[in-house]
Amino acid sequence: MKIIFMGRKKYSADLIEWTLNQGIDIEAVVTDSHFSNSPTAKKAKELGLPVISMEEAEEIVLKENHEIDLVVSYLFWRKIREPLINGPRYGCINFHPALLPDWRGTAGYNVAILNKLDEWGATAHYVDSSIDTGDLIRTYKFNFDYRLETAQSLEKKTQEIQVELYKSVILDVKEKGRLESTKQNNNEGTYISRKQMESMKEIDLENDDIDLKIRAFWFPPYNGAYIEVKGNKYTLINNFILRQLIDKESIANA
Repeated sequence: MKIIFMGRKKYSADLIEWTLNQGIDIEAVVTDSHFSNSPTAKKAKELGLPVISMEEAEEIVLKENHEIDLVVSYLFWRKIREPLINGPRYGCINFHPALLPDWRGTAGYNVAILNKLDEWGATAHYVDSSIDTGDLIRTYKFNFDYRLETAQSLEKKTQEIQVELYKSVILDVKEKGRLESTKQNNNEGTYISRKQMESMKEIDLENDDIDLKIRAFWFPPYNGAYIEVKGNKYTLINNFILRQLIDKESIANA
């Protein structure tokens, strides 16, 4: 099986090596190579894999005699277009760090805490022309306590099971080809854009549960929940996070 791998972050970097170890050929890697510290680009180069742009990937799949069986999207940040969606033999699969169809787009970890949910997970689905609306392949779920999480810690727990979801789905595609899937009801669920996510970070001192909101958006080095003073935004921190930072520092110096 031959794939084009599209992704970013350390999780993607680790999965590139795992994928090769399964005897799957990676034709090229599309990632955030415009950042000098991109772990996925670094891993691809270490393994001798071409790192290309999404437009170059589209050109590969446009060729009549291409041999691409599957396009994989793992934490890829751009909207995927044709011919990458239907051009490969087995289509294009995205791994989404939230439960579909309930939570599409961005801000998944944030809304999980803000809404005081007790269950979260990751979803594998085929990509279509919209965002996170393609046919569902498989979902992995887990229970968590919103009172003990930040967006950062919830990401870690989600990625632990999303990595396992990726491995399971990719091995199935290698064995079976295009997988059975279920259509989503696009009238269900909530879509949150990046712009909406950023606006959600502003703290309403009168109406917000401030500690909850601070934890829901704590994800350094990104800006978190903030107050605005004279046109300047100030990310807030609370005792819950301070204690975590102190504990990490103690362990590091032990």
